[in-house]
Amino acid sequence: MKIQNPHDKFFKETFGNVEIAKDFLNNYLPENIMNVIDVNTLEPQKDSFINEELQEGFSDMLFRVNINKREGYIYFLFEHKSYTSKGISLQLLKYMIEIWEAKIKKEGINELPMIIPLVIYHGKDNWNIKTTLGELITGYKDLPKEIQKFIPDYEYLIYDLSRYTDEEIKGQAQLRIILTIFRDIFTKDNKGLQESIFRAAEYLQELEDKQTGIEYFETFIKYIFNARANLTKKDVGEIIDKISKTYPEGSELVMTLAEIFRQEGIKQGIEKGMEKGMEKGIQQGERRKSLNYAIKLLTKKFGKLPEDYKEKLNNADIEILDLIIEEIFSLESLDDIDKYL
Repeated sequence: MKIQNPHDKFFKETFGNVEIAKDFLNNYLPENIMNVIDVNTLEPQKDSFINEELQEGFSDMLFRVNINKREGYIYFLFEHKSYTSKGISLQLLKYMIEIWEAKIKKEGINELPMIIPLVIYHGKDNWNIKTTLGELITGYKDLPKEIQKFIPDYEYLIYDLSRYTDEEIKGQAQLRIILTIFRDIFTKDNKGLQESIFRAAEYLQELEDKQTGIEYFETFIKYIFNARANLTKKDVGEIIDKISKTYPEGSELVMTLAEIFRQEGIKQGIEKGMEKGMEKGIQQGERRKSLNYAIKLLTKKFGKLPEDYKEKLNNADIEILDLIIEEIFSLESLDDIDKYL
């Protein structure tokens, strides 16, 4: 039940549906680009170009499509680190080169296909990084044009979900749901995230195929339960209560999933404190989840944690751990953790 990388799984399960990928392109690509793209030829590829070291922070999907009546590709890079990456243009260039090299190796081609790179970002901080490779090269903009032509440069499309209002998120139900949930998973508190879940359930009522709706409801609820380890029993109870009224088709499912996660917490708790009774075990299991999640987030943000900070976190109450998780984006250095500990 526990998903190792819920962001990656949710992204690929959704955008792997070619109709949803088409829906995104139709609603978000600039008109001048859409004028030369035949979305009816869109075809997902199995290739991935993210190495194991970067899988925790990035996901990618490659689609073959006709661009200006020739074979081309659209490359989606999804960043789910919760903070921006200054070297993204260089990373994208590396991936595009790998795509071209794979084409040369497999097909022995002499001409390279066109690739349009897109970046989807859902961190708390606004994306304030320039979207060209030239901006990353020191002094590039100050060079004369006749010198610039010898240096590679390109631009990528950026979709910073944190900037989108509810009204600006367009498309069919599943597309609006994934963009809304991705936008809010890092930026909203538990109450705000509940509202996003309820809004998503309302979107699903637009689908004529109710079975498709229930299946996608399961997909995004699993994502939320995995991606937000600090949801409390009270939060889950409120979600179940509201869903039973607004989206009754999914009420039994969310109760089942909540119980599965509760049982996982019980198992973890039993391992830590069976002698103190089941209730004590549950509490310890929930605290262990919060501790692991806090350490994971802090390690992602600040690198390997010193042992003394790990010890302090290990001795902290669950309320303190959950507070650190909620305030992770406001922490600027490890010293900021001390005010909680």
